[in-house]
Amino acid sequence: SVRQVLPTALCLATLGVALSAALVGVFAVYVLHFPWLEGLLLGAVMSSTDAAAVFAVLRSRRARLRGRLGPLLELESGSNDPMAVFLTLAIIGVITGTTPSWTSAVPSFFLQMAVGGIVGLGGGWLILVALRHIRLETYGLYPVLTMSLALLAFAVASLARGSGIVAVYIAWIVSANGEMPRRNLIMGFHDGVAWLMQITMFVALGLLGFPSRRVPIIGPGLALSAFLMFAARPVAVAACTIGSGLSIKEKILVGWCGLRGAVPIVLATFPLLAGVPSADRIFNLVFFVVLTSSLLQGTSIGFLARRLGLDEPASTARVDPSSLESKPDAGPTPR
Repeated sequence: SVRQVLPTALCLATLGVALSAALVGVFAVYVLHFPWLEGLLLGAVMSSTDAAAVFAVLRSRRARLRGRLGPLLELESGSNDPMAVFLTLAIIGVITGTTPSWTSAVPSFFLQMAVGGIVGLGGGWLILVALRHIRLETYGLYPVLTMSLALLAFAVASLARGSGIVAVYIAWIVSANGEMPRRNLIMGFHDGVAWLMQITMFVALGLLGFPSRRVPIIGPGLALSAFLMFAARPVAVAACTIGSGLSIKEKILVGWCGLRGAVPIVLATFPLLAGVPSADRIFNLVFFVVLTSSLLQGTSIGFLARRLGLDEPASTARVDPSSLESKPDAGPTPR
């Protein structure tokens, strides 16, 4: 489902993230009066769209998108985290002096992506081989096996100075698109674990937020949210979808679907740990922007899709992969 939108989605997940970060950084410098490096850091922290938020909205009954819009948004939101993490860590390194220069960070990025991709391809193949040949007495151990192999792919990529996030993401794309035995059990288990981790993460991050600290940044937060929703994200989408064949209406909807969720909040904790001077202000602004993004964009995607005529009838909607039956040759079911 993502093969037809792969170039556009990868452009949005890399160049689109960088362009959005740069535009927000300029806004932070000239409007919010941040120093240059800290303004760019704010842009980098907020540059990633959140996969969990996008998935939840797109899979709801009111936001089934027509044609390739759904795969495009899911692939983009699921693959743009590494770029945001890289930009955030690189800028923090320049601020704290641990990274000598910008030029030294660029080769590291390509190394992380390449190593993560190679390990991910190998990890996906290993998962499929293990599921096809290992026979476990206890049925419930198969999801444990797949989770262990995913952690192994992350560890191998990290030890090889690659991106563990990319490795796990590609490993699961490869394995889920193969003839995976016991698909229902494995997909259902990991979907449940994913929701549990998202809930746990939001609760933990909520404990870091103090409502009293949000009041002074309401004005700047609203201005930053408006700039991100109506300027930075649409400009990045327009630049990355040149020649993609998307209509104006489709580009408008893709631009509006740049939901911010838990990922920017997690990235906002990095400056706090590194002791960046404006870390508190960055965290509070990011938290505020995430709330406004969820409330405004998240609740209006379905309405906007219907108004633009881009919603998909329920009878032709894409099938949730977790509901697919296993292949006939998936192997005997353990007793």
